[in-house]
Amino acid sequence: MAAPGPGEYFSVGSNVSCLTCLGQRLQGEVVAFDYQSKMLTLKCAPSSGKSNLSDVMLINLAYVSEVEIINDRTETPPPLASLNVSKLANRARSEKEDKLSQAYAISAGVSLEGQQLFQTIHKTIKDCKWQEKNIIVMDDVVIAPPYQVDNCKGKEGSALSHIRKIVEKHFRDAESQKSTQRTQAQQTQKDSSLSS
Repeated sequence: MAAPGPGEYFSVGSNVSCLTCLGQRLQGEVVAFDYQSKMLTLKCAPSSGKSNLSDVMLINLAYVSEVEIINDRTETPPPLASLNVSKLANRARSEKEDKLSQAYAISAGVSLEGQQLFQTIHKTIKDCKWQEKNIIVMDDVVIAPPYQVDNCKGKEGSALSHIRKIVEKHFRDAESQKSTQRTQAQQTQKDSSLSS
């Protein structure tokens, strides 16, 4: 491990490059470093490709084989940006609810198709929950197994019509994806038999 020795540290704002024990090269700007736990926080180029965003990596230096300081920052770092704690708490609560919902669906024996449909609906309509094996959307629409368009029940109107369109599109997209995968598998099989 190339972790810092006694008295060594990483300056906030410095650019470093690390090689993990898995052979992954990580490079970025030091945001924080905790000497006691040997944890390094780097702000790296965004994996999403959006230039106004950054990825933040927490790196345990116990699992790093090499660290190279590319550019050491000697001046005082800029003040830390303020965090919107209530927004972070709401996001954490929302993520927890989503994970609990997924766990409930699995424990209730909901089919994979039902779980995937729930996730698709939940992306656009947050007011979506499980009631046993039924999906309840906006307390107006109930989707029962096997979760097809015909299984959408509720008061006729725009809400029911909208949910039916989402369900129809979900299964159309899923079928299209399966068809593409089958075609690719057949092409791979064909290519491998031709090269033999």
